[in-house]
Amino acid sequence: MRKGSVIFVLLLLILPFMGSAVASECTDCHESVTPKIVEDFSSGVMGDKIDCSNCHGSAHNSADNVENVKFPTHETCGACHDVQDTQYMEGKHSIAWAALFAPPTTGDQPKELMEGQKGCGGCHKIGAKDETGWDDYEYGVVGCDNCHTRHSFSVEEARKPEACLPCHQGFDHAQWEMYSTSKHGVIYQTEGDRWDWSVPLSEAGDEYTAPTCQLCHMKDGDHAVMTSWGFLGVRVEEPDEEWMDDRVSVLKAYGVLDADGNPTDRFDLVGAAKLARLTMDEWNAEREEMIATCSECHSETFARNSLEEGDHLLRESDRIYADSIETVAALYRDGILPEPEYIEELPSYPYPDVLRFYDQATPIEEDLWLMWMEYRMRTFQGAFHANPDYVQWYGWGPLKETAVRIQAEDERLRAEAATPESSVEESPGFGAIIGIAALLGLVLYLRRRG
Repeated sequence: MRKGSVIFVLLLLILPFMGSAVASECTDCHESVTPKIVEDFSSGVMGDKIDCSNCHGSAHNSADNVENVKFPTHETCGACHDVQDTQYMEGKHSIAWAALFAPPTTGDQPKELMEGQKGCGGCHKIGAKDETGWDDYEYGVVGCDNCHTRHSFSVEEARKPEACLPCHQGFDHAQWEMYSTSKHGVIYQTEGDRWDWSVPLSEAGDEYTAPTCQLCHMKDGDHAVMTSWGFLGVRVEEPDEEWMDDRVSVLKAYGVLDADGNPTDRFDLVGAAKLARLTMDEWNAEREEMIATCSECHSETFARNSLEEGDHLLRESDRIYADSIETVAALYRDGILPEPEYIEELPSYPYPDVLRFYDQATPIEEDLWLMWMEYRMRTFQGAFHANPDYVQWYGWGPLKETAVRIQAEDERLRAEAATPESSVEESPGFGAIIGIAALLGLVLYLRRRG
């Protein structure tokens, strides 16, 4: 055997052990520094196949050069999981980080909430990011670990509905509460411990007795997660003319259209961030995919009718919401509400900007923001997650209640504006009241002197 051939054979024998040697070099130190991370990583499938340097690089090899450690991005994961990474980049999750900085007041918030991931950033970090700009907040760059928790990166964990819970719960997107208390969620909670979670999602339909978040929104394990209505619950192209009239008011409140109905700079931003569907073709593609998913358990007719009922509830919500938007806009237009300090930042003035979230100028605008972010969301999302109680009492009911409150505040503000301060002093009987008060004061004074 030639010398070169001998070396080649030796390399083949040695290579499988080289990874273990590097892993051992890392774990020798980290077993004392971060023992639970080592334990977590070793418990997962990846712990048997790769070493730490595959993701974190090899420039850091001692306590003296920790600053050289590499923090992985989604592209790091894509080196091995290229299909999933490509799918992820086509879905809405990859846009989450960019969407976080789309609202006009994100930059005004404490950085700990955003880049520091103690608030909105904690969920939006699932979005694609690069390695730059993370000097102060260097953790959570990768995004994939939102679902595949580091360092075990368990695919079985990511298949369970609870993997979605940390982000899809609470105030503005209570999908976990909707799902877990729906009939679908109850079946999962009572029977899910008997399901085989090692089964790929492409085969899970035969294993599960109820749908999960992943089974519906990641059909066959496709990471290109997308829904027909998007986060904002709008489609720009609308065949229903009456609904479109209301939609225009809604889009003005989003700052997507200006006061005259023309697209603003934010229009392109909303499309790029996949926060809304721009065409009916785009909307229909997602809807038909969901109907196909639902039809694996239900009849197509039932699935189509059920989803259309959710559409109708969104339409009815928009009718109420649009009226309230126009009420607030009229208050600004008529000079009842003073111009806000940030008027130059408003793309649709006199329409309010609900994408400022809670950073509004007046209480009536705070109510308008709540109508959108909480009650309108819960009405149509509750319908799509088959939870009647959430639709009725956490969505539709409070939506109408807030509309009444906005109308009452409108009437109060207009009545107050129509009554000048001087008119009170000039009203009949005002002088007599002042005279009586003065006389009573004089009597009390004389009694004390006497």
